Amino acid sequence: MKFNHFVVERPVNSKKTDTGLVISIILLLGFGLVTLYFTSSDYGLRVHSGATHFLKQQMFSVVLGLICMMVMSCINLDMVRKFTLMILLVTIVLNLLPFLPVIGFEKNGGKRWIKIFSHTFQPSEVAKVVLVFFLANLFDKKKDRINDAATCISQALVVLFAFIFIIIKQNDYATSMIILGLGLLIFFIAGVSFKWFGVFLVFSVPVAIIFIFLKTYRVERLIAFLRPEFDIQGINYQVNASKLAISAGGFWGQGMGTGLEKIKSIPEVHADFVFAGWAEAMGFIGIIGYFALLGYFAYKVYKIAISCDDFFRSLLAFGCGTIIVIQSLMNCGVVCGALPSTGIPLPFFSHGGSSMLMTLITCGIIINISKYENASEMIYE
Repeated sequence: MKFNHFVVERPVNSKKTDTGLVISIILLLGFGLVTLYFTSSDYGLRVHSGATHFLKQQMFSVVLGLICMMVMSCINLDMVRKFTLMILLVTIVLNLLPFLPVIGFEKNGGKRWIKIFSHTFQPSEVAKVVLVFFLANLFDKKKDRINDAATCISQALVVLFAFIFIIIKQNDYATSMIILGLGLLIFFIAGVSFKWFGVFLVFSVPVAIIFIFLKTYRVERLIAFLRPEFDIQGINYQVNASKLAISAGGFWGQGMGTGLEKIKSIPEVHADFVFAGWAEAMGFIGIIGYFALLGYFAYKVYKIAISCDDFFRSLLAFGCGTIIVIQSLMNCGVVCGALPSTGIPLPFFSHGGSSMLMTLITCGIIINISKYENASEMIYE
């Protein structure tokens, strides 16, 4: 008698949550909230409703972000992949909304926000994560013809440069360059041929330079970076004040909430220059501690990406982790004067609902991938 047999394979999530990763996220978030409080309390008392004004605003985004993080850590990513095109189109529309009257909100010459009741939201924060998701999905589906111009590379480039163009039009040059760098890194990790990087650089580098010179303030920031003595009381004031705050921290720091006189001279220190407050309070030891914690977070993320045997999830984990790591390094570089001034927030630390929300959502995706194990269940009949 002859029996037919069938083999059924299905991926199962059988790993436990990476405890070390979760602890590093909680510590970064906790230190960030404490730093936000003592850097913003004086400004909150003088200008707003009280010392906890900015912390209360941030807590709304933190609570919402933690809920979203837990949802993203459990959601079926294979199901989400089916809606990649729809998610991409919605994200593009979201990034076009800041240009519309009433809905769009402009600040300091940048059309980067949309207004939702009394809150504002920055859609370019969503674009970073969605770009990573789109490229990971595309390169996984086309991995057998990843260097094919017609079926893979062209699609990736169209989406990448569409995001870059829209975000530059929002007057957010720094974010557009982060997206460009992020795209290049994912291309490299996915195994795209080096010949495409040549094409990439020949086209993108001149365009990036041209866009710098299209805005006067970008040129001034570049000059200020190359010549720190230029316009000390003007465009260089914030960076110079930040350096003084870092120096005042010394080796052991001034202590949280006590004697932090230098950060009071930094305009809106609780936003992009919050790391100067951490450095003055915690000193050199605190700076080393922060980078050690960030390094541990990066180690956990990239270990997850390398060990995951699903190509889509591996690329997605790498891209999501890189968003947080590259923004953190860029922000710290600006604060200490090692990079030209930009408007990049420090993940987990800077005041800003959009950044906090998307940072925690990104962490949720990484936690989700950390639990994935591509095991196969064999059923015979």
